[in-house]
Amino acid sequence: MADPLGFISGSQPVRPSFLQGGASTSASDGASFKDALISNIKRVDDLQQQANRAMEDIATGKRDDLEGVILATQQADSAFRMLQAVRNRVMEAYDELKQTRV
Repeated sequence: MADPLGFISGSQPVRPSFLQGGASTSASDGASFKDALISNIKRVDDLQQQANRAMEDIATGKRDDLEGVILATQQADSAFRMLQAVRNRVMEAYDELKQTRV
């Protein structure tokens, strides 16, 4: 199965700034989590727009391959579910941090 969000096959590893060594770390070592998240949100949006276009094309008769439409829809659904899982994990981590006593 393809990696719809690119987390596994990304060319640059995403590393937290505290692991990059030294106090003066820069974002030039690789993509930050924010950049990776934003690019993957855009990618999920693109997949959903492609699926919507495919459904409109088959409804209007511009397209006749039902398998392609189903595949595009499933890819968009898988990508959205994966993004939603990441969001849920981030929210759980945030809630856990909020409950931490300082």
